[in-house]
Amino acid sequence: MQQRHVVFVVFPQALLLDLSGPLAVFELSCETSEGGVPPYRLTVASAEGGLIRTSCGLEVMSAPLSSVGAVDTLVIVGGPGVHGAAREPRLLAWLAANAGGIRRLCSVCTGTFVLAAAALLDRRRVVTHWASCKLLQDRFPELTVSPDAIYEHDGPIWTSAGVTAGIDLALALIEDDRGHAEAIRVAKRLVVFLKRSGGQTQFSVPLALQEADDGGFEALHSWISDHLDQDLRVETLAQRVSMSPRTFARLYAARTGRTPAKVVEELRLDAARRALEETRQSIKEIAVRCGFADEERMRRAFRRRLGVNPQDYRGQFGATDAGRGVDPDGTSVRPG
Repeated sequence: MQQRHVVFVVFPQALLLDLSGPLAVFELSCETSEGGVPPYRLTVASAEGGLIRTSCGLEVMSAPLSSVGAVDTLVIVGGPGVHGAAREPRLLAWLAANAGGIRRLCSVCTGTFVLAAAALLDRRRVVTHWASCKLLQDRFPELTVSPDAIYEHDGPIWTSAGVTAGIDLALALIEDDRGHAEAIRVAKRLVVFLKRSGGQTQFSVPLALQEADDGGFEALHSWISDHLDQDLRVETLAQRVSMSPRTFARLYAARTGRTPAKVVEELRLDAARRALEETRQSIKEIAVRCGFADEERMRRAFRRRLGVNPQDYRGQFGATDAGRGVDPDGTSVRPG
């Protein structure tokens, strides 16, 4: 088995979790090996080497980049010090001299700014922490920023969103190297709830509602999520919170910035996406369970909101057909 050298680049005021999360993913993948040779050799490096003080105050020992030798996968972390790192002459010079010989160039969170400053992301589709997407796009107009993806893979470039998305990125890299089963095994070892796919949004719909709402409809949202297959018209929801339909619709829109009908569709769509990603249920079964009544209504919602139909979404973001038990037409071939 070929051993791959994975190098994590840190700098003063780097975010520790941007390093430790992905590093732990690769470390756990080294539990399984062939012929006693771990699949990965892991190195933490910096421009000069030595102790690097992270943003939380903990110091990390690093090797100088000049000493790391051949690199298969380079991962640049993010953190408050990233903009200083993006102006570090020794780091940028090393990237310019060595990037062409590295199979995968990766970033976690705002580490994308370093790759962009080294002119390695021109005409690439990338992502960074949601709060920095506009700044990245404004500062580097020659690249295309995905505003809400968990991670992006464009040729040899792999970029991820904020903080814990680095774990998703590392799992995707392991899946690319060692297959889906190994990525799932490592995810279970980390007690990660779900190995998320890159094209999924950084925010869940319930999280977005919690951010928008002042707390007045939290219980209603929980009830809706548990009853997606029921009649959820405005009249039903208004009765649930003891208001007239007119008063409820007006107050709800004022508090959440959304109409009740739009939120119901978003919650149904979010539940359908998760079912397509995680289960072997047929598209028809998912449509009924999530309250779309039939496949065609769910298909229209997917096309309108996500730009793809459910079958294509499952093909892109679901597990492999062999592991999922789904025929190409989206029907279940064994119970799940």
